Amino acid sequence: MTDSSQKSGRANPARRSFLKRATLASSATLAAPFPLTKAAAAQAGSSSLPATRRDQPPQPDIAAETMPAPEQDPVTQDSSGGEYIVDVLKSLGIEYLPLNPASTFRGLQEAIVNYGKNTMPQLITCTHEEISVHIAQGYSKIAGKPLAVLAHGTVGLQHAAMALYNAWCDRTPVVMLVGNLVDATKRQSPGVGWVQSAIDPGALVRDFTKWDDQPASLQHCGESLVRAYKIATTPPMGPVLISLDKKLQEDAIPPSEKLHIPKLSSSRAPQGESGAVAEAAAMLVNAESPVLVVDRMVRTPAGMGHMVELAEALQCPVIDMGGRSNFPTRHPLCHSARPGALLPYADVIMGIEVADMWGRLNALVDRIVMRERRVARADVKTITLGLNDVYIGKANYQDFQRYAAVDLAIAGDGEATLPLLTEEVKRLITARRRSVLQARGKGLAEDWRALIARVKRDATIGWDSSPVTTARLSAELYNQIADEDWSLVGNGIGINWPRTLWDFDKPYRWIGGSGGAGLGYTVAGSLGAALANKAAGRISVTINGDGDFMFSPGTLWTAAHHRIPILYIIHNNRAYHQELMWVQVMANRNNRTLDVAHSGTTIDNPNIDFAAMAKSMGVYGEGPISDPRELGPALKRALAVVKRGEPALVDVICEPR
Repeated sequence: MTDSSQKSGRANPARRSFLKRATLASSATLAAPFPLTKAAAAQAGSSSLPATRRDQPPQPDIAAETMPAPEQDPVTQDSSGGEYIVDVLKSLGIEYLPLNPASTFRGLQEAIVNYGKNTMPQLITCTHEEISVHIAQGYSKIAGKPLAVLAHGTVGLQHAAMALYNAWCDRTPVVMLVGNLVDATKRQSPGVGWVQSAIDPGALVRDFTKWDDQPASLQHCGESLVRAYKIATTPPMGPVLISLDKKLQEDAIPPSEKLHIPKLSSSRAPQGESGAVAEAAAMLVNAESPVLVVDRMVRTPAGMGHMVELAEALQCPVIDMGGRSNFPTRHPLCHSARPGALLPYADVIMGIEVADMWGRLNALVDRIVMRERRVARADVKTITLGLNDVYIGKANYQDFQRYAAVDLAIAGDGEATLPLLTEEVKRLITARRRSVLQARGKGLAEDWRALIARVKRDATIGWDSSPVTTARLSAELYNQIADEDWSLVGNGIGINWPRTLWDFDKPYRWIGGSGGAGLGYTVAGSLGAALANKAAGRISVTINGDGDFMFSPGTLWTAAHHRIPILYIIHNNRAYHQELMWVQVMANRNNRTLDVAHSGTTIDNPNIDFAAMAKSMGVYGEGPISDPRELGPALKRALAVVKRGEPALVDVICEPR
């Protein structure tokens, strides 16, 4: 830290002296009695006091003159605990800090903008705490590092809780900072000081955060912030929480306190045990029909390359479940759209960072009697590689999925372990075995070409129909961005067409979904990813369901206010259509009419004007577009806005799914 008034934004000594004099003068003015009326003055003059008392000059008050002057409360200070916290955040490389302003962290907020010059971190103003956390979640999946988020300690954290749960399920690091006032004697009363304070705010989200703390001193705070960052970014990654005491942020740093900023020593991701990796390699090399299933594996730019190297060494198909962009979609070994043609015939299936391995091997038929059905062969050999087994520390929330009994479970980070596994695979492949594998690869390439041809044919079905088909929406969008450095930062309703029609050849082309399927993620998570993409000059596009979008529409204001370039496409089917279909399923089950399934599930009467909503918050908006011939030109106009560094939105009336 520095004591210079120029860096801290603090007033100079001359100004402080003026403020002190002004305060003392104001105090004297406030202490003076109200002036007497003439009648009151006359009455005072006719006091019944003896004449000798009235006529005598006032006598000195020896006691008052010899007592020390009453101590004045200070009105300025030379430092604040918030300054030290800012320095710690800077040391961690926190670039942005989304927040919705609140009194419990006013000390830190002021220190960021004055002492820290609102740089590293820069405040990102949000209209809801859920938006703040989702921005951080999306950002980290592009940038590869977390943001810090500020929230009010009780009601603000309650707003943020669902987004933190999404980040937890998505294995995404977020450093959650909440303001709080622990000392009950310092809480304003009457007022919100009591109802918006807690003894243990972390208890609210402890079931879905990796770690939390409530520091009691500034040095404790510095050490806890560094520890929280380290825990959040060590695989398996996840959100953490630090409760920042209000007085700790606001009060001056005691002269006797010798503060230092702890050094961040990042932990390396754990590799799988070498013996188990060698056993897995032997199983894969000797298999006749192995399949690699990968989900939330890639976390660095190198991850996709590691996955390609392993698949090419084995010449085996890869099913990318889309938790991240793990494998190039135009690679002939990418068979993500063919799980039904591969998994039932595989003799070895390896899941890499797959949360739901049971669901890859089995299916649950959703009928009155819910029956399990085996998808994989009864004699299939199964391998898992990942950290899911070591991540389960909480029992209440069931994101760990159903237990899968596998033949070989390797506890290790998928991306960190892949190079070791690939090296062992290559070592085991003999010349004779290599020729067998190459023949298998040629057959898979032919299957892949047939798959792509079929997908392109299927995409033309209903090409000119209105509402616009999801296939045409995806094709028209890709036609506009194919030659750009693009990033699909959101796909709120899980449209499959981009994963088959587009060329996802880099990890940042796709960042996965919300994690916990909590509505409201896509609009804000996409903006966070776009914020990270902005520095790289990438075009960020996102496809948002209309229902999901309405959970966090204030995100548009943040996009406009901070000039974050992003193209929002609204897949507008004017319904929570999945829920509408569930109501129809239940009506069939109960042998009742389907005609009323729209009640409580549709978003119409009135229809939402998303373009007008966007314009009201300073975002370029077009639509609603229901004629497919108008879609391409509208997307082109909107992308021109994005390319000049601003957000844009196009509302498209689409088929339901």
